[in-house]
Amino acid sequence: MADHAFSSLASLEPLMDKCVHCGFCLPACPSYLLLGRETDSPRGRIYAMRAGLEQRVDMTENIVHHFDTCLGCMACETACPSGVKYAPLIEQTRAAVEQHHTRPLGERLFRRVLFSTLPYPKRMRLLAWPLQVIGPVRRSRWFLRLLPARLRPLLSLAPDVKAGELGHELAEHTPAAGDRRMKVGLVTGCVQRTFFGGVNQATARVLAAEGCDVEAPRRQGCCGALALHAGEPDTAKAFARRLIATFERANVDAVAINAAGCGSAMKEYGHLLRDDPAWASRADAFSRKVRDVSELLVQLGPARAARHPIAARVAYHDACHLAHAQGVRAQPRALLADIPGLTVVPVPEAEVCCGSAGIFNLTQPAMATELGQRKAAQLSSVTPDVVVTSNPGCILQIQSAAREQQHTFKVLHLVELLDASISGRAL
Repeated sequence: MADHAFSSLASLEPLMDKCVHCGFCLPACPSYLLLGRETDSPRGRIYAMRAGLEQRVDMTENIVHHFDTCLGCMACETACPSGVKYAPLIEQTRAAVEQHHTRPLGERLFRRVLFSTLPYPKRMRLLAWPLQVIGPVRRSRWFLRLLPARLRPLLSLAPDVKAGELGHELAEHTPAAGDRRMKVGLVTGCVQRTFFGGVNQATARVLAAEGCDVEAPRRQGCCGALALHAGEPDTAKAFARRLIATFERANVDAVAINAAGCGSAMKEYGHLLRDDPAWASRADAFSRKVRDVSELLVQLGPARAARHPIAARVAYHDACHLAHAQGVRAQPRALLADIPGLTVVPVPEAEVCCGSAGIFNLTQPAMATELGQRKAAQLSSVTPDVVVTSNPGCILQIQSAAREQQHTFKVLHLVELLDASISGRAL
């Protein structure tokens, strides 16, 4: 078969064959829930992939749009009774889109800005300085109307930051409290490092309280998740190699991650670099060490640090790339159950994405906003004091929607709640 726009999907045809088009994925898919179109569902997209591979359709703008409406949340994988692995299908298809489809100039420039900024904390900090100067004004309707439509989601989603927090870096070494149980490398991330430095500090404190020496190399870079999920595999591979080499030098027993999207990508480094003879085995060894911080804390065994009571109603939001992509659901809930006084309440539509999904809330803001509003409404319906999740993108998305709906609940990362319980500090 001659090369064409979809020819790179040929090796994935066995994955397509596993889809029996039963429709179990439809009610789980957020884009189908919003749009109600078969073409914007997982099985519809798989049908389009096969049609493209068989040269029955071309890489037209309309076809590309149906792939763009996918959030990559992997809820379809959880729902699928046939075990279809959708992640490699959509990732390879998006790579084919970026290689063979020319997006409009404005879209290309916008994506270039995103990918030349988001993976680089120093650049993000430079852009964040004006945000703390103008403060909440940037979210006012009159101010947003002055900006190009493409930039409005960036300003409305960005959190309030204090000048003193932007330049603060996590210590490279945090010693274990008491006898050391494990030496852990901590991935500090990009968005997390810039806007949620307190989450990284809380992660280091919690791990240290549980007997871990924590190594957070200052010169670590992006994990490549954003590039991988947006169809830029070569960029993702370059980031992956650098991160692997950084933590090889740190010589750690495990690599902890507190951002669900990053964790799902890092656990797949072995697959990502499988065809690179110099890196395949190193990538596989690295991936085997990667643990979400909740996994690692449960893996360590019975808690060593005492938990102080927190009298609060908590709604736990499953980050898609933690629950669906990594299958990590029980561990965060087990950690919450260890906190005395906490009441964890079930949330309606818990399996539905909040709309963050990497850069989806920036490239598809209308759909993302609708999903965010839907998620905030469902969370508020159980009247929580605190919403807890495990991903910076989810925190930003839920905070933004909650502000719009004027809800008063706090949105925290899981480790911030654990840190408060261990230290006895008020939330």
